[in-house]
Amino acid sequence: MLVVHVHVHVKPEYIEAFRQATIENATHSIQEPGIARFDVVQQSDDPARFVLVEVYRTPTDPGRHKETAHYARWRDAVAPMMAAPRTSVKYANIFPEDAGW
Repeated sequence: MLVVHVHVHVKPEYIEAFRQATIENATHSIQEPGIARFDVVQQSDDPARFVLVEVYRTPTDPGRHKETAHYARWRDAVAPMMAAPRTSVKYANIFPEDAGW
């Protein structure tokens, strides 16, 4: 499993629009065979900050995800909403070894 945390800082006036666009993307993303989990979390003390927690079954699945129409729609829709460029950190799943997602 490959776990990716995508950190997003949104302009305050776009918080709700970002939430809606991201929920739509996540709804489609979890239907992809290569995605085991796709969580969207919002920071409690700074609602303009989000983390997307994406769990992929193989190292090639993120590339497949980025080729989907729903990802392209999300990417293009949220680009002007960003207060700063989004960043990502990749992690290897250690435990449980096979979470069964």
